[in-house]
Amino acid sequence: MKRICVFCGSSQGVRPEYRQAAIDFAEVLAARRIGLVYGGASVGLMGVIADKMLAGGGEVVGVIPRMLVDSEVAHRKLTELREVNSMHERKALMAELADGFATLPGGFGTLEEFTEVVSWRLLGLHQKPCGLLNVRGYFDGLLDFLDYAVSQQFIKPLHRANILVEEYPAQLIDRLVDNFAGSNGWLARREQT
Repeated sequence: MKRICVFCGSSQGVRPEYRQAAIDFAEVLAARRIGLVYGGASVGLMGVIADKMLAGGGEVVGVIPRMLVDSEVAHRKLTELREVNSMHERKALMAELADGFATLPGGFGTLEEFTEVVSWRLLGLHQKPCGLLNVRGYFDGLLDFLDYAVSQQFIKPLHRANILVEEYPAQLIDRLVDNFAGSNGWLARREQT
């Protein structure tokens, strides 16, 4: 696994554990020589994880729409910062550059990014692993909802089982690496048909 895409908040949240989880996640990635793909901001948990990766000598690729360069305070010290035209381009490029996805605490944008890559996986657009870092039970409500949706037959049990959930960064990274299918790109399956 070459790179993991991390979705997380442009805020740090109220609990110090959220910030610490971003630090720990970056330390594990850097130690294992796995690169980071993320939203390109220098603020919130996004800034924390990028700064810690850079401090540990890790590769950090940020992807940010031009319209957010100022409001999200684009991080100018990354290994590479790619500016794109839209949120759609941002998500597509992040998905293309990564071999798996990890979601840390965040808000609407974070949840939207997570659900989109999970949806893409169940549609067969990629076979890359998708995980949630459930810091201090942050995603418990979402997980309860997903289980309820399974019970109501709106989500298949197999698709629910594809979402890897761990409380600690090293464990989630282990599971993402173990579940990496090695696809040749996020649209590889579609391009073969």
